[in-house]
Amino acid sequence: MDERLPGTESTGRERTICHVDMDCFYAACERLKEPALEGEPLVVGMGFEAGESHGAVATASYEAREYGVESAMAISEALELSPRHDAAADDPDIDPEDAGYYRPVDMEFYESVAADVREILHDTADTVREVSIDEAYLDVTDAVAWDDVESFASDLKSRISEEVGVDASVGVAPAMSAAKIASDHDKPDGLVVVEPGEVRSFLAPLDVAEVHNVGPVTARELRSMGIETAGDLAEADPDRVTETFGERGREIWRYARGEDDRDVEPVGKPKSLSRESAFTEATDDRKRKRDRVRALAGDVADRAERKGALYQTIGIKVVTPPFDVHTRADSLPGPIEDADLVEEIALDLLAEFDDDEVRKVGVRVSNLDFADSDQASLDGFEDANTRENQSLTDFTDRRRSERDPDDGTAGQTSLADFE
Repeated sequence: MDERLPGTESTGRERTICHVDMDCFYAACERLKEPALEGEPLVVGMGFEAGESHGAVATASYEAREYGVESAMAISEALELSPRHDAAADDPDIDPEDAGYYRPVDMEFYESVAADVREILHDTADTVREVSIDEAYLDVTDAVAWDDVESFASDLKSRISEEVGVDASVGVAPAMSAAKIASDHDKPDGLVVVEPGEVRSFLAPLDVAEVHNVGPVTARELRSMGIETAGDLAEADPDRVTETFGERGREIWRYARGEDDRDVEPVGKPKSLSRESAFTEATDDRKRKRDRVRALAGDVADRAERKGALYQTIGIKVVTPPFDVHTRADSLPGPIEDADLVEEIALDLLAEFDDDEVRKVGVRVSNLDFADSDQASLDGFEDANTRENQSLTDFTDRRRSERDPDDGTAGQTSLADFE
């Protein structure tokens, strides 16, 4: 008979689950737009406008947290703890060293950055569950051995940092709940690996509030029962915990013991596929930009083919200094699979930026169709609306003739279309 305690030794299939959590994501995005904010106390407010005191804190940077500023706090309260930096020059009572920077939420920009991160996650793992704009679970059981998992997670963090410009903390464990706790354990920019057989010992000394799904109210009630740590909860009478908290009590008791057999279940299929690449320094070299886009187009088309995805929209992303994001796209009459066309349209769209300094370029295909199809090019494509055959040559000729070479807006989409 197997007398091993759950969570103390390896039993059965040893899953490898990563939880990726972006650090102070909104603040990190604001620093992409304004690099001078790096290292400064930074508060991003919901319902907040520059110069006003209404609204609530959406995100506070770690520097702002040192002054007591927290998420969900009223902006007026945050201002008492860390006054506006721009007010320090006119108020001798404000020490500039204690002053912070306040910015309103720019969700459109944050979504564009999150889309870049998501593309890396989907490129890295076959199974991804996006939980929110700034966190996701990855199941890499079949792709990464436990001996290699720390290197894998480190490479993932580096890729997000280098290609997108924001930091992520990553936790790895054989269960979803333990992986999430691990990602929070050493923030910011943390990497914690909890191997099979070590989950329960890792959890035991943690404050009970750190157990997955234990909120502040539940934590207070548990403490009133003499349960201070995850280890205390793991050793508690499960019937007593269930009697107090219902079925959720049984659930958190199991999480504290490292028992969590939930699978990482993706939420729908990806809406787009893309690859991006940053230059070491901004460049206006036309050939370098075109060569980079040509390579990215090939990568994206290859990924679409591997995933069995047809695509109807082909677009590019161009980032110019300091961090201005431009997107352009062309939509086709119907979904196709054509690597040459991806490259051709991407290069055509890039022409608008031939003379611009560029920090980063990207290629994306969207409006994906995962239905089985033998359609591999636009040759002979039957337009669903007109029911008239339209060849690839006809389409590309029409697309070019409709674009005004002096008007950079043709083929332009909003930033949201590139997410």
